[in-house]
Amino acid sequence: MDDSIYLTALERAVMEMLLAGDHPVLAVLRAQFDRAKVAQSEFSGVGFFTHFEVPPDVPRLRGRKSFELGDVHADIPGLSVGVGFILFIREGAIDFLEGFTYGDDRWPDKIEQYTLCYEKNIGGTVVPAAERDWESLRKKLEEL
Repeated sequence: MDDSIYLTALERAVMEMLLAGDHPVLAVLRAQFDRAKVAQSEFSGVGFFTHFEVPPDVPRLRGRKSFELGDVHADIPGLSVGVGFILFIREGAIDFLEGFTYGDDRWPDKIEQYTLCYEKNIGGTVVPAAERDWESLRKKLEEL
């Protein structure tokens, strides 16, 4: 990962969690992340968008699929509900990471502490989990 524009420790940790796992799609996305550079970072007041640039010689997903991964959550002191993240994959390559607050919370100016976890949907309710919901993720990735 070329950090010409630097990723925060939180962004890097979130990307590692989103791309973790033994699946061919995740392996391709990890290879892209390893070679990508941060092209731009935008802050909205309630979150951020970090845009990636993947070199053209790095393999893309077959069929140039577009989808999102978003099962990582962070609890951050001072925020009532925490924050969520979505990694956007466009035309077979990582495109951008979005981080966002819930409700009326503003994105903190400085984040020194955070706790990351995965989210699972259990009976229509999203709950924090130490382990990823592999069944749901595999189903999603196999549908691509």
